[in-house]
Amino acid sequence: MISLVMQFLVNQLEPLAEQQFMGIANLQQSSQQAEDALSQDMEAWQQSLEETLAYGSLATEGSSGDVAYNIGQMAMAMGILGTLEGFLRQADNLRQQTLQQMHRILTTRQSARALLAISEYFSRLRALSSLWLARPLEQ
Repeated sequence: MISLVMQFLVNQLEPLAEQQFMGIANLQQSSQQAEDALSQDMEAWQQSLEETLAYGSLATEGSSGDVAYNIGQMAMAMGILGTLEGFLRQADNLRQQTLQQMHRILTTRQSARALLAISEYFSRLRALSSLWLARPLEQ
């Protein structure tokens, strides 16, 4: 997602100096690699989680009234939430680092235009999402 926003920004901020363009291209490549690695880790975790939940539901079927079972389920849910929180933190850190690097590459005026363009981009994305959610569902 970050790399898509960066591509959008390059088009909004032209003309860029050659050094700026190269810096953004390098940043975009490294951000894409970090996004890919994070996505792969999350997919592997999700697959492992699905297998664990499927195995757990088969192994403990019929014991849902057991206090130890319920405590175990709560502990597993807390672990799941902790892992999700870790992924969200990593993604947020990647976004923050990318923005900091962009600020180092761009001039103050370009940074201000970039922030305005990002704001408009996400505003349009939210509007599109609202329209999608409000669409009539086919039956």
